[in-house]
Amino acid sequence: MLYWAIVFLVIALVAAFFGFGGIASASAGIAQILFIVFLVLFAIAVIAQVVRGRGPR
Repeated sequence: MLYWAIVFLVIALVAAFFGFGGIASASAGIAQILFIVFLVLFAIAVIAQVVRGRGPR
């Protein structure tokens, strides 16, 4: 998921560089949503590991 967020961020940067504002805006929005979803899933995974007793040592 983080990989796709980075891919869309790169697409947004390239599109913005070449002047495609609409594509850049859409790609940046998708990248932002994917990054937030990644953070939520990561937090859930960390909490689940701590609850199971397999937290970081």
